[in-house]
Amino acid sequence: MVVNKQDKQIICTAFANGKEHDFKLFKESKVCVKPKTELDTDTGYLGIAKIHANSVLPKKKTKKNPLTKEDKAFNRNISSQRVLNEHVIGFVKRFKIVADRYRNRRKRFGLRFNLIAGICNFENLA
Repeated sequence: MVVNKQDKQIICTAFANGKEHDFKLFKESKVCVKPKTELDTDTGYLGIAKIHANSVLPKKKTKKNPLTKEDKAFNRNISSQRVLNEHVIGFVKRFKIVADRYRNRRKRFGLRFNLIAGICNFENLA
C-alpha cells in the first residue's frame, strides 16, 4: 500500500498470489512516484535508491559497525514518520482480509481489497 502521510489516505494498492517480498511487489507494480516525493520505507526496501533517488531508509547495524547516537536518532525520526503508515495498515487488518488467510475466490480479492481501502479512506476523512 502507498499511503499519503498528510491525510492518511491509501493512494494505491498492489498484491500477489501467495507470499512475495514487498520490494519485489513494489518493482513489479510499476507505481509511478514523482521524483520530488519522499518515500519513507523500512529496511525491506534496500536498493530503492537506484529506482527512486528521494527515498529514506533507516541505518542498519552490523557486528563490526554498531549504530551511533546520530544514527539511532535518525532511525527514530524515520520510525515516527512511518508509524502513520502502520496505523493505516492496522486499520485495514481489522477487516481480516489481510490479517487472515483469504478463503474466497482469488479473482475477487483485488476488488474486495480496494473496496476496503475506500472504506478506510472514507473513515479517515470523517
